Amino acid sequence: MLKLFYAKGTISIAVAIGLEEAGLSYEATRVDFSTAEQTKPDYLAINPKGRVPALITDNGTVLTETGALLDYIATCAPNAGLIPTDAEDAAHMRSVMYYLASTMHVAHAHKMRGSRWADQQASFDDMAAKVPANMTDCAAYVEAECLRGDYACGTQFTLADPYLFIVCNWLEGDGVTVPDFPAIQAYLTRMEARPSVQAMRARDML
Repeated sequence: MLKLFYAKGTISIAVAIGLEEAGLSYEATRVDFSTAEQTKPDYLAINPKGRVPALITDNGTVLTETGALLDYIATCAPNAGLIPTDAEDAAHMRSVMYYLASTMHVAHAHKMRGSRWADQQASFDDMAAKVPANMTDCAAYVEAECLRGDYACGTQFTLADPYLFIVCNWLEGDGVTVPDFPAIQAYLTRMEARPSVQAMRARDML
């Protein structure tokens, strides 16, 4: 059985949602960030990056990185239809995922992970102070360019949606006025109604 290592409310929950949507059986193991469990030898032996998610396959292979794991899930469950058959739609799906990984997640991380980029407390404070503005800019881009209807790819739920849902869940905590973005607000409501997301709530993973 697949084994997913996750931390509550982090991007790793996108992978759990993807597994639920694909109908794949998995065991979820929580990594406690409050005790820095991700930095301890036992977890570093699984993922030397000290981050989540990590997924151990049936073959014992350890896979990491959210986008890669979501692609792996779609490959394992092709009948779930998590990747558009149209080439341009599939490219849009991945462009959303890459934007989230390279830009929006990084902007969010500036709030509490400043030590990745600087050494001085003043620098950490400056980065954190910029997060509301940066994440508001990101939300504006998502509203205008990423959402193409009910989901990222119109009416079809795809791999981009678990990813987008989790990142958009961070907006309010990052100081973004979510009601200023009605498409995102409606999207979050729509996603909350999906059984996969409700399962995450029921298990206290979100």
